[in-house]
Amino acid sequence: MSAIRFTDDSGPESNRASVRVAEADPETEPGTGVTATAPPRQPGAPPGAPVDPQELAARFEDEKPGRRLSGPVALVLTAVTLAIALLALWQVFRPLAQGSKYYLIYFLAGVLPLVFLAYPAELRLPRRLRRPGGTGDAAQPATTGDAAQPATAGGTDRPATGGGRSGPSPGDWALAAAALAGCLYPVLPVSLGNAGGGYDAFLDRQGLLVGLDIAMGTVLLLLLLEACRRTTGWILPAVCLIFLGYGYYGGLLPQTWAVAHAGLDFGQLIDAFYNSDSGFYGTPLDVAATYIVLFTIYGAVLDLSGAGRFFVDLSASAFRRSRTAAGRTAVASGFLLGTVSGSGAATTVSIGAVTWPILRRAGYPAERAGGMLAAAGVGAILSPPTLGAAAFIIAEYLGVSYLRVLGWAMVPTVLYYLGIVLSVEIDARRSGVRPAALAGGSPWRLLARSGYHFASLFAIVGLLAVGLSATRAVVLATGLAVALSFLDRRNRLTPARLLTALSGGVRGVLAVTVVCAAAGIITATTTKTGLGPQAAALLIKAAGAVSSEPAVVLALTALLAAVALSLLGLAIPVTASFVIGWVIIGPALLDLGVSAPAAAMFVFYFAVLSEVSPPTALAAVAAAAVTGGQVVPTMWHTLRYALPAYLIPLAFVITPTGLGLLGIGGPQRIVVATTITALSVAVLAVAAGGWLPGVGPAGVPERVLGALAGLSLLWLQPVPVAIGAVLAGAMAVGVFVRRGSAGPSGGTRAGSPA
Repeated sequence: MSAIRFTDDSGPESNRASVRVAEADPETEPGTGVTATAPPRQPGAPPGAPVDPQELAARFEDEKPGRRLSGPVALVLTAVTLAIALLALWQVFRPLAQGSKYYLIYFLAGVLPLVFLAYPAELRLPRRLRRPGGTGDAAQPATTGDAAQPATAGGTDRPATGGGRSGPSPGDWALAAAALAGCLYPVLPVSLGNAGGGYDAFLDRQGLLVGLDIAMGTVLLLLLLEACRRTTGWILPAVCLIFLGYGYYGGLLPQTWAVAHAGLDFGQLIDAFYNSDSGFYGTPLDVAATYIVLFTIYGAVLDLSGAGRFFVDLSASAFRRSRTAAGRTAVASGFLLGTVSGSGAATTVSIGAVTWPILRRAGYPAERAGGMLAAAGVGAILSPPTLGAAAFIIAEYLGVSYLRVLGWAMVPTVLYYLGIVLSVEIDARRSGVRPAALAGGSPWRLLARSGYHFASLFAIVGLLAVGLSATRAVVLATGLAVALSFLDRRNRLTPARLLTALSGGVRGVLAVTVVCAAAGIITATTTKTGLGPQAAALLIKAAGAVSSEPAVVLALTALLAAVALSLLGLAIPVTASFVIGWVIIGPALLDLGVSAPAAAMFVFYFAVLSEVSPPTALAAVAAAAVTGGQVVPTMWHTLRYALPAYLIPLAFVITPTGLGLLGIGGPQRIVVATTITALSVAVLAVAAGGWLPGVGPAGVPERVLGALAGLSLLWLQPVPVAIGAVLAGAMAVGVFVRRGSAGPSGGTRAGSPA
């Protein structure tokens, strides 16, 4: 999903975000205004060399950056993306009579060919096979752009630079044509022997595909794998091939093995992928073609209307007089941008480009600031009303409204940012961060002038509440945002700029669309082979080998599932990680009595946390690129800031009381669960940060007590909660005793504002 950006190459200079910092500079008098508009430096570039934050963000998102097209090819891309946008908008109010699958066929037929035009192959031939002066991607270096840069840290296979500037090769055009043919074949109105014959005839052959059907399905399968490789790297295609191999060769496994099945021939697999509701045209692609594309267009409209700059300026104005103004501004900016963004890495770069100069002058080390920025940025995928793409899949899988999913995410989001804010306050006192007075106007005056940017966000929630579908709600909210943009002369969405937003919104979903279509390989194979229940039985059996106590089995299963989901998310995008986790791990939680909402949100949270989990942690790597800090320490600081997000999902899975964290079970359960979990988050923040605000530093014994207290409180049952409360009290007493023995120097610095 698109993220709010601060720079737009086609927009006026006035669109660039600007936050002024009034503080002491080593070479100026106190109170000098410093404008924090310098973009982050590209790794490996000379000091002071600027880089476009959009280009930097693209290198650390789930998908690779695409080409920078120009000339006739760019016109073709723009025309097709506009056609797709109009088709998506038309489908909301006038659905095609043949049904949603018919629409998905045309949507994929528009998107998949564009992937081969917009994303380079980036395949390198052996040196002896390259032709001097050859053209095409095969003859080009693996990374193109202004200058070759070193590979990024974090173990990813993403290129270090932005998208290539060369146009599509003849091979790319051939693949685009083949993709168009493979996608449109099911609706081919011409009979070709016993093949073709139109959409209804194709559906009638379900389970009885003829040779040409299988051939075209195979072409589409191979093209989707190649499209995934171009947009996300090698890992997801490899996972899809593993599932494909399991479906084909699983019948050869010993039938005594739990994961063995009767076996499927190739034709049966292609039929499941190409002509069933669980394959290419299954729920993930349906979500991409209905929800995600519309919300991405909405994000692009807000981007061009100046909402990103307003959110950062509002955060700076709100905290300009606080001692921890720098940290609070970064966290608040991440939260506000997260309400309209679904990308953690892009939000990290967006807020870092503006707030890192503030954090640096306040005295934050690069690694600690990077951890804060990454944790705040990943909150974009967890923050209503525009959660990550997987949240829409949850709504479809469970058959509930998107508003209900937003309700489930509300309390965990608040607790997540509570943990970050507490960590910011603790770090400021422990590290002696300097006050940074932000020179800005009154936040109330800013709200009065530009607060209309919130109107479309409130409109989405309000329209959902009165019963409108999420698709209609976001389209109407987009129209409202367009109309309100005319209140600011600098950011009016004129027809030309509106077309830019529509085209950019569709281009933003190219990668996620092919990922969702390829996810059909996984879901269809799992459905046809029964792998989900078999894997669930193995997971429960592994936990049952340790203990036969149901509560222990559930807790161990949840821990094993969390580890498995975290490892899975290290290699593939969040959306695919959720789909795989839901079909493989979801059944295990459901079999143990976990409610469907809790199981789905559990899988969702751990799929999202791959963005901050070492050793890849794309959001942390992006933050390190902004701050210039070391990557590995930045990852560990990110992990510390994001700790609540790892633990809260366990709380709403292992106990019935934990459902209160999802807003389920009545007011009393919600209040009790939220209060106890908030206390747990606070105690864990003290244990991780080594400081009790208002008192002083915590030593190793107190931090150990705090960690045990926080974990005990998460088990929302009377006895563990009582034990946790006692341990938390003992930790606080220990900190008081330590402060008394250390003297006044152990507390907050004299004369420093709290």
